[in-house]
Amino acid sequence: MNKPTWREKILLQEDLNFLLTNRVPRIALTRFMGWFSRIQSPRLTRLSIAVWRLFTPLDLSDARQQRFDSLHACFTRELKPGARAFDQRRDVICSPSDAIVGACGVVDGTDILQAKGFPYPVRELLQSEALAHTMQGGRYVTLRLTSAMYHRFHAPHDLVVDRVTYLSGDTWNVNPIALKRVQKLFCKNERAVIETRLSAFGGAPLVLVPVAAILVASIRLHCLDVLLHLRWPGPSVMTCSAPHAKGQEMGWFEHGSTIIVFVPSGFDLVTGLAPGARLRAGEALFERDTSPPCNPAREPIARSAHFLSTVRQARNGAAPPTCS
Repeated sequence: MNKPTWREKILLQEDLNFLLTNRVPRIALTRFMGWFSRIQSPRLTRLSIAVWRLFTPLDLSDARQQRFDSLHACFTRELKPGARAFDQRRDVICSPSDAIVGACGVVDGTDILQAKGFPYPVRELLQSEALAHTMQGGRYVTLRLTSAMYHRFHAPHDLVVDRVTYLSGDTWNVNPIALKRVQKLFCKNERAVIETRLSAFGGAPLVLVPVAAILVASIRLHCLDVLLHLRWPGPSVMTCSAPHAKGQEMGWFEHGSTIIVFVPSGFDLVTGLAPGARLRAGEALFERDTSPPCNPAREPIARSAHFLSTVRQARNGAAPPTCS
């Protein structure tokens, strides 16, 4: 067995890791990184990447370009054509990004897990009681992007983005050490709640929650063509009607972070997928349960879609439809 490197020894020291990545002026460092990463200097960028590689296994072999004028260009790099193939099966929802699988499960109550023994309220994460109720009976998965990973994220299925809610907040690290120590971490950090409808399943709801972290200077969403960051003046709620084909790029982080994915009832996590597993964007994440509906506790996708329609009409002041 290979002995751990000095870098791995440091990272395994939980107290030191937490101190170095959290007990620091997080927001000030995040704003500094936003400024520093945009400095146009190939020489400084090469030096910065060399230092970066001392602490993380950065692999740029599949990047479209190999030379970068700034760290920002490296963080938000595009990949070579075909580097991420999306599973085109209709009954499969794909991973929107490269990631490590974290906490996952059924949304069967008011709380879900950020780590073992650390629950947090869905309504606080989404900042919407109605939306939290909409996702009841569905499933969720936490996808963590490390700083070395590809930072762009894509549509996990054919969908339409209806609404984006930007929530400013803190910039705690989102690594497993912090998730075991900081309660309601995802509810405290800067994030965007992206409400979408699945085109292939009667408009059933799918929600993506990109969560920023320390040194993440911004979240870019192409459907809004704005840069969401700690100094974003608003508005906090933005409506749109933006269709995306499965695999189409939706946006990017400017460092590593997390995406929490909520899918409607009727989908299960792909067999064998568990916390700690590594995924690439486009690999199967959820698959539709096509078995006969013999379990009365399983709410069909159509019912989730109906409830979402009711919520939308209520927001617009229309009378909710009656169920027959």
